[in-house]
Amino acid sequence: MVAMMLWVALSLWGWLSLYAWSCRHYRERSCEWSCRLVTLTHGVFATCLSSYIGFIDGPWPMTHPGSPNTVLQVHALCISLGYFLFDLGWCVYFQTEGPLMLVHHSVSILGISASLALGESATEVNAVIFGSELTNPFLQARWFLREKGLYPSLTGDVVDFLFVVLFAGVRIGVGAWLMYCVLLSPRPRCFIKIGGLIMYAVSWVFMVNICRFARRKTIKKCQAWKDWWNKEVNLNTNGYLKSH
Repeated sequence: MVAMMLWVALSLWGWLSLYAWSCRHYRERSCEWSCRLVTLTHGVFATCLSSYIGFIDGPWPMTHPGSPNTVLQVHALCISLGYFLFDLGWCVYFQTEGPLMLVHHSVSILGISASLALGESATEVNAVIFGSELTNPFLQARWFLREKGLYPSLTGDVVDFLFVVLFAGVRIGVGAWLMYCVLLSPRPRCFIKIGGLIMYAVSWVFMVNICRFARRKTIKKCQAWKDWWNKEVNLNTNGYLKSH
């Protein structure tokens, strides 16, 4: 337990150091720029590490929920726990996020802490981290594109499309499969299952907001394409009439 606490403290110090470096290096940028840079870094790192644990190192979360934690799983959870502590503290201090995101971070911290304290269930917790962080880089990329003025472009459309598809497919689709396996398994503790249900419910609330955003953007794009097409037709028609 002492070793895990040291790992978490070291992780928290590492994320704080990266944030402090970014604040110094990008003095002309806002604090949110530096925080999102840390979030992007953790998203890429956690996705790669959790995918290796789940797909290669094992065990498979759909068949072994509630199994004892491996050394690599413990290290991965400690790194992510340090990040979530940093991000939750930043969000509370700057008051940038609503209650939903604070609930998401709080449940993540409690779930990871419980898994580390019990010495089990890191398999499914790691899978939840993978699903949560897989879409995070696209969300941060969207924000950075907006800051650079590059969001209204094909790149912005591709980023949004990948974010929506991955969120719906992984966090909602695969997440439902994972929740089904965890709930049916007798091994995970009751509060682990409850935490998983809360996280999945939060994902559904996010999904509803994402669907509203996708609908608004699709309508806006369709209207823009319609206006462009009408303009092209009018130009061609006018040219035809003038030539005769």
